Amino acid sequence: MNDKIKETKSTENKQTKVKEIKKDIKKTEIEKKEQPVVTEKIEEKATKKKQIVSVKKNIDKDSTDDNNNIEKIENEKTKTIFVNQDMYLSSGIYIGMSRKLKIMSPFIYKIRSDGLCIFDLKKIEERIGLLIKWLSQYKPNEILAVSRKKNGHKAVSMLGKATEIKTVYGRFMPGMLSNPGYKEYFEPKILIACDPYGDKQAIEEAYKIKIPVVCLCDTYNFPRLVDFVIPLNNKGRKSIALFFYILAKELLKENKTINGDAEFKYTPEDFEMDIEDKL
Repeated sequence: MNDKIKETKSTENKQTKVKEIKKDIKKTEIEKKEQPVVTEKIEEKATKKKQIVSVKKNIDKDSTDDNNNIEKIENEKTKTIFVNQDMYLSSGIYIGMSRKLKIMSPFIYKIRSDGLCIFDLKKIEERIGLLIKWLSQYKPNEILAVSRKKNGHKAVSMLGKATEIKTVYGRFMPGMLSNPGYKEYFEPKILIACDPYGDKQAIEEAYKIKIPVVCLCDTYNFPRLVDFVIPLNNKGRKSIALFFYILAKELLKENKTINGDAEFKYTPEDFEMDIEDKL
């Protein structure tokens, strides 16, 4: 009797175990079926994310292209004098900063959709034209051009090479204009600076000896002690190079040293700071 009860219990236990094993097998099969669905959903989300990123990139690119195209179309209304319009646009000479000071507002044409201020190209050329007429009244050795910022070193140096104007790039030593006892003392009649803050030592000394100061100023620059502002992008190496290229070329033409653009043997690239030199 006891043996039969034991056999019955043993059989029941086996059946229970079989049922549990079947349940586990069924559960595993269900999980395997569901796994591809989950994987597909993850892959689908990743694909959608990539598509969104791609669309955003295209929108940003289109927005930038649109800005450039709009500027080109709008600037076509302005006939340029010193170089062709494409040269101005590729140099970025007209692109200011998102930050602007009220004193620089008269030179700003508009604010772009990305927040950057755009200088009025016509006013840039007007100012350059007035400067050329003004500088033509001086001898080259009476003019001093300076640049503390590295992006202006080669441009200022090339201005001196092309026109024999006195140049100082890099650190401007105190006393160069104000201390007659200093070994490199110099007495210019006008100063051209690349930045009102970077070249403040030269500007302050020029102010002390009462000579006029011309300075390149961006939208956020405060032209302290500056007599004549040239409104343009004074950060970019291409922009600074183009300004000094125009200045050298047009000054030589104004002084009858050359008869036209064809006789000027330099290019804007010759005035441009090399990227390797910047590092």
